[in-house]
Amino acid sequence: MFDTAAAERSRLERLDPFPNDANYRKMKVLLENYSAALDKLKEELKTEALPAPPLAPNEFQSHLLQTMLATTQKARLNKVKLPATFYLGFDPFVTSLPNSNETARLLGQELSEIQMLINILLDARVDSVTSLQRMPLAEERGVPPARTPIRGQKPVNTVVAGSKMLERNVVDISFKASPSAARKVLNQIASSSAQFYIIRTLYVRNEKDKGPPREKTAEPNPPAKEPSAPSHPANAPLTFIVGNEHIEISARIEMLKFTF
Repeated sequence: MFDTAAAERSRLERLDPFPNDANYRKMKVLLENYSAALDKLKEELKTEALPAPPLAPNEFQSHLLQTMLATTQKARLNKVKLPATFYLGFDPFVTSLPNSNETARLLGQELSEIQMLINILLDARVDSVTSLQRMPLAEERGVPPARTPIRGQKPVNTVVAGSKMLERNVVDISFKASPSAARKVLNQIASSSAQFYIIRTLYVRNEKDKGPPREKTAEPNPPAKEPSAPSHPANAPLTFIVGNEHIEISARIEMLKFTF
């Protein structure tokens, strides 16, 4: 009896049953629905990236200077302090040109991404933008972008053809603002529909790293005395000892473009 049951179990484990028609049709519908939903998501993600129109190197430099001027004027209007020399992270291209039309096109797209990011800060009326550093593109050095290695996979010398799903530009930005303005900035960056931003790292520091000092230390057993008139008038304004501090934000932000 045992030998018969064991043999039947072994036979069933080695079988490769073919699905019946009903389950096959159901699975086929699910796969088609999944494929349609995936294609729709890809098309939506493609729209969440700023365009990259063709640009000649001299056209990019002219566009950079115009953007710098517009940013400085808007910051002055909104009373936002900028660094003394603020080139939106494109310092080398103030006095020199990109090395090719393709590099100029990619730099033009990145300039639009950074301009939108800075406008979010200016519209929120932060106190100041203290720094902005841009990670240079590989094309700026005349080197094609390297493939991102897969964790756990050893590098090989052979070239493997494959599709690249996304590209990213990276900036490090620091600014000072009130807590409400900082929240507005972070929410608008994370929810932007015109450009897909990712706040990769975020550091928040209070401008006051110590608590407020006590005006007077209370005595352990104060002597009894007759009540006297209050030292402060009844209509004197309240003095808040916490809650009015401003904060400094440092963030690394990735600006994605999908290349499905």
